[in-house]
This record gives sequence, structure tokens and C-alpha cells, in this order.
Amino acid sequence: MNPVTATDLPRAAGDLTIWGLFLQADWVVKGVMILLLLASVWVWAIVFEKVSALRRVNKAADGFEDAFWSGGSLEDLYRQEGDSPTHPIAAVFVAAMAEWRRSASRLGASSFAVAGLRERVDRAMAVTVQREMERMERWMVFLASVGSVAPFVGLFGTVWGIMNSFAAIAGMQNTNLAVVAPGIAEALFATAMGLVAAIPAVLAYNKINTDMARFAGRLEAFASEFGAILSRQTEATADEGQNAQAAE
Repeated sequence: MNPVTATDLPRAAGDLTIWGLFLQADWVVKGVMILLLLASVWVWAIVFEKVSALRRVNKAADGFEDAFWSGGSLEDLYRQEGDSPTHPIAAVFVAAMAEWRRSASRLGASSFAVAGLRERVDRAMAVTVQREMERMERWMVFLASVGSVAPFVGLFGTVWGIMNSFAAIAGMQNTNLAVVAPGIAEALFATAMGLVAAIPAVLAYNKINTDMARFAGRLEAFASEFGAILSRQTEATADEGQNAQAAE
């Protein structure tokens, strides 16, 4: 075994701090580290945005449901929300009311007309629920992708770095641990960065996805309850029309 030469001393005494490992790394490993760092930053940005958005829409839904179930006029609530609702549950309400108002004026007394109106209202609410959830689920695929791919990207950087370390050992014909340790540390640092990006992404995806599924269930429950209310109102309107026709 050859001793460490003077030309090997800078490498042997390499800086093993995080910044030093980055600066000493091969350009491919540096690229992997930068990519994983950017992915990690973007993951945290998405997490903070989704958590705040879910907190905001749940708070808005609480306030809206309090107003909805307070016994006030649905027409007044509809005028208050307007044509541009600011949160998903209000969007479902506005979509159903808009469809019901358009169709109720042309409602006949037949059961087919009542069933057709009920179907159109339910379809309008279902489409709105799907659209609102798709908007809320934006960037969730990115979280899932980072969680599954980042460890392999880090592993690629590790394999590349270790290959370079072995190539350097062969070139210097020196297997002294002080010589090979910096190169191996650089390579393993890439794997560590991959895990740093992947673990929060996986945990956040599972938590946020569960919360979104719960909120989607809340929207669907409201749509079902409101659909039943409009259905009863529609049937009452149809009965009034039948009674008027019979009186004539």
C-alpha cells in the first residue's frame, strides 16, 4: 500500500462540512444536489399553501353552513354569494341555485319534468364539486412524484460519486481511508438530500390527501342535503301547479 503523497493531502484533508461536500462534489453530483434542494424547497412551499388553503376553506365552509342552516331565505343567500363564490361549498350552492332558478320557471306539473329538474341540479352540483376539488388538488401529483422519485435521484448521485471515488483510487493506487472518505461522503450526501426531499413529501401528501378527501366528502354531503331540499321544493311547486290545473 502506497502512503499518501503530498498531492493527495488536499483531497485527504477535504472539508467534510455540508458546504465543503457540495463544493468538492463532481458536477453531476452537484446537479443532483441542486435539483433535490429545489424540489425540497418547492415541496415545502406546496405544503404551506395547501395547509393554509384547507384551513381557509374549512373556516369559510363553517360560516356558510351556519348561514345556510340558520333558516334564512335561500334567495337572499344566493344574492349574497353572487355569481363569483369565493369558496368551494358556496360554489356548489350557487351552481345548484342557478340551475334550479333557470328551470323552475319552466317547470311543468308532470313527474318527468320534476325528475328532469332534480337530475340537472344534481349534475350541476356534481360537476362543481369535481371542478373545485381538481383546483384544490393542484400540485398534489408533484408531492407524490417527489416522494417516490427523490430517493432514486439521490441514489443516482451516490452511485455516480462512488464510481468517481473508485476511479480516483485506481488512478492514485492508494486505498488509504483518508483519501477515499471525502469522495464517499460526497456521494452519500446526495442520498441524504434525496431522503430529505422525499420524506416530507410523502408525509405531507398522505396528510393533505386525507384532509382533501374529508373535505370532498363534506362537499358531497352538502350537495346531497341541498339536493333533497330543492327536490322537496320542486315537488311542492309541481303539486301547486297540479292543484291549480284541477281547480280550473
